[in-house]
Amino acid sequence: MFEYPEDLRYTNSHEYIRLEGDIATLGITAFAIDQLGDIVFLDLPEVGASVEKGQTFGTIESVKAVEDIYAPLTGTVVDVNTALMDDPENIGDDPYGKSWLIKVNINDVSELDGTLSASEYSSTVEGH
Repeated sequence: MFEYPEDLRYTNSHEYIRLEGDIATLGITAFAIDQLGDIVFLDLPEVGASVEKGQTFGTIESVKAVEDIYAPLTGTVVDVNTALMDDPENIGDDPYGKSWLIKVNINDVSELDGTLSASEYSSTVEGH
């Protein structure tokens, strides 16, 4: 039903991680966007902010609900998708490409242990 790129890692709270060296690009999955409906507001940290694995780093608001966005890794924010903050309704257009949320210089790649592969995430959410 939804696409889950094989090169990404996923969390049970519907975030994805694209790791390139020490930089992790974080976003939320197509499944989560679909569940939320029309997105009206996005709150993200500023460049230089610290994020901690398991802690909230932002919120996403739809016409249905406000949901926290959780950091799957610990590190420092090095880039923020400000274009998406200006036009949050576009998040569903390309969730794994131009609709990333933040980029983080990570402290410890082993924090990826316990995240899900595309097939594991897919079977988790498609089972609902």
